[in-house]
Amino acid sequence: MVRPIVNNEDPYAEFRQQMVDTINQEVIETASFIGKTALDERVMQTIGMVPRHEFVPGAMKPLAYNDCALSIGQDQTISQPYIVALMTDLLAPTADHRVLEVGTGSGYQAAVLACLVKEVFSIERIPELATMASETLQRLGYHNVKVRTGNGYEGWPERAPFDSIVVTAGGQIPEKLIEQLKPGGRMVIPIADHYSSQYLTVLEKDLQGQIQKRKILAVRFVPLVNDD
Repeated sequence: MVRPIVNNEDPYAEFRQQMVDTINQEVIETASFIGKTALDERVMQTIGMVPRHEFVPGAMKPLAYNDCALSIGQDQTISQPYIVALMTDLLAPTADHRVLEVGTGSGYQAAVLACLVKEVFSIERIPELATMASETLQRLGYHNVKVRTGNGYEGWPERAPFDSIVVTAGGQIPEKLIEQLKPGGRMVIPIADHYSSQYLTVLEKDLQGQIQKRKILAVRFVPLVNDD
């Protein structure tokens, strides 16, 4: 677990606070779907410190703290801050957790998790994004994140089992990810239905290995691609 460096002269600090305020308001507006009127305070404190502008292309920096998804190239996006905060909250992270992320993208979600858990293992199928995210994370001091290029459907078996898994692309549930989730663990994943709609879903694996699913709300993510 790492702590973001807080710079009192950071010109983006006020924009981050405005982003946090927007997220808090959106949580209230979606309370009937997500079942709560406030997210974990630790999650929101982290969202308020992680420099999102470092994870977007230069031309996008003025928009970095808007509550919207932004293009990061390669037909991929950095997720809406509200969704990042919500998915992190739904994982119920603790300081001793080891987390698998499928879909590194810019590395922003991994950075948020890195502040809350022991280790993050992140898989990205696009080599250029994996390299960029890894370099950004290391430069900013998120040394408890390991990034590799690979097929997210395969997970990271040699590092399994994981306390939790977050999937940042929409599709069906990869069976190998279920296998790599610890009993008592949870997965947060956008699941596509038969009509191509996606629903952010929490999967909980009980001590007997049985899976329970809970739909949270409709979302829109880039597709989860199986390269095999």
